[in-house]
Order: sequence, then C-alpha cells, then structure tokens
Amino acid sequence: MGIVNKNNFDPDAPLYGIGVVAEMLEVSVHLLRLYESEGLVIPFKKDSKHRLYSQNDIIKLECIRDSITNKKFSIASIKTLYSMIPCWSIKRCSGSDRENCEAYTGSTNPCWMYKHKSNVCEAQECRTCEVYKSHNRCDAIKESIKMNTRQL
Repeated sequence: MGIVNKNNFDPDAPLYGIGVVAEMLEVSVHLLRLYESEGLVIPFKKDSKHRLYSQNDIIKLECIRDSITNKKFSIASIKTLYSMIPCWSIKRCSGSDRENCEAYTGSTNPCWMYKHKSNVCEAQECRTCEVYKSHNRCDAIKESIKMNTRQL
C-alpha cells in the first residue's frame, strides 16, 4: 500500500482522513460512517482506528452520493445492486466454494459484508479484493455483469 512513486500514484493508497473526505464530498462524517456500517464502503483503518480513504474510495462515495441524491436510490437498493456483482465468477470459485458462500447462495448484501469461511475468499481482506476494488465507478457493476454473463 502507499504511493508507488511521485510519478505513479496508487489510487488505492489510503491517504485522506474521514474529515477531509466529508469536506470534499460536502457530507457529514456521520454519513460516511453510516455508509461504512451499511457495507457500501470499506475505509482503511489504522491501528489507532482512524479511517483513511483512497482516491478510489472517493470515486465510489461520489457514485453512492449521486445514486442517492440524483437517482433517488436507497441504501438498501445500492446494497442490492452490489450483491448482484458476480463475485464467484470474478474470483473463479469452485462449486464447493459457491456452496459455502453466502454471497452466492442468495443474499441482498455485497460479498464483502460476509465472513467468508471455508472458501477461496477466507484468507483475503475484502478491501484489497478485486471484486471490491474494481466496482468503484457507477457503471462498473453493469459492465461486470455483462462481461461475466458472456462467459457462461
């Protein structure tokens, strides 16, 4: 994690404190914590429990804000959209992994909200997973579904 070098910025590097992000997005710190508790975003947490956000987190939060403010989506509807991300296809889960996965067997929460036990995701931190990281833009979910259904 971190800045790769001064010419090659890492968009996943946790750089911005919660207060700075709240100010940037013109929302309250409380609202950002709500989005976190609802599983819409996973900020990096330092040992001191301070939250840090990356540039990609900010892009995801802008998408969430636009969906709520302009498209009139609820938090529940955004969670349902995130639950449709075909994580099992992206991660290339085996049949037994799918059987042991709440995200596959029918849920209304994104895969990163579950404690993954006895499957391929068990050892990976959700914040660093390609499923979470690659769906920060609003159009990414639809593109992911289209791409993964073509493979069927």
